[in-house]
Amino acid sequence: MSHLDRYKFVFLCGLHRSGTSPLFRMLREHPDISGFRNTGVPEDEGQHLQTVIPAAKFFGGPGHFGFAPKAHLTEGSHLANVETGERLFKEWSKYWSLARPCLLEKSPPNLIRTRFLQTLFPSCYFVVILRHPIAVSLATAKWTDSTLGALMAHWVHCHKLFENDRPYLRNIIVIKYEDLICGTQKQLDKIYKFIDLAPLHSTPLDAAGNQRYFEAWRRLSIENKPSFEQIVTKYESEIQRYGYSLLDYEPAVPVGVPLRSGAITARP
Repeated sequence: MSHLDRYKFVFLCGLHRSGTSPLFRMLREHPDISGFRNTGVPEDEGQHLQTVIPAAKFFGGPGHFGFAPKAHLTEGSHLANVETGERLFKEWSKYWSLARPCLLEKSPPNLIRTRFLQTLFPSCYFVVILRHPIAVSLATAKWTDSTLGALMAHWVHCHKLFENDRPYLRNIIVIKYEDLICGTQKQLDKIYKFIDLAPLHSTPLDAAGNQRYFEAWRRLSIENKPSFEQIVTKYESEIQRYGYSLLDYEPAVPVGVPLRSGAITARP
């Protein structure tokens, strides 16, 4: 029996700062799931534990990588073959506990590489997490010199690529970060049922996870109204397609409440 038949491969997908890391840490606690830990690489991401596929950093890193045509991989890639799958498994298996039936990997570029990964691991499962673009863009701003408008554009572009690829995928579940923080156990139970695993209780996440970013966004709407309006005009209709809004985002705290850990800044 080959490793492709022996294990359930689960790929966690979502842009940087979309909530993949806390979700990854909770899922790998399941007794039937092995996820990388204590690897010494950022967030124990599989992209840094292999030499087969270029990591996001080769395409500009957070807020940039999705714009690179070569970062978007499908079954048409020259790397989409059995040999690539075998090499990936060999390199990743150094960090997995192969005694467990479910092998979990997460990396931000997975969002635009689902069809490619499915070609390498035909029976794999995809868990995709979306987070409000206000939070993702403002949280990513500290890692890049991109403007806030460019970060919004990156969010829209990457999710468009994913939606175009989605009809080709066989096993996929999509959740929202906002649902995860407000109903952590409910969302985890949905994921475990999707993978056909027994449920496991986890500690709830902080329900105010987006709060400080919404506060910063409100400040921008007041202090730099022209830039705010330009971003809203350009991206609101696109973002609404995913159930989000740059105007009606239901902030959890009133204007003027101090941020929990200092001000957030980003170039408009």
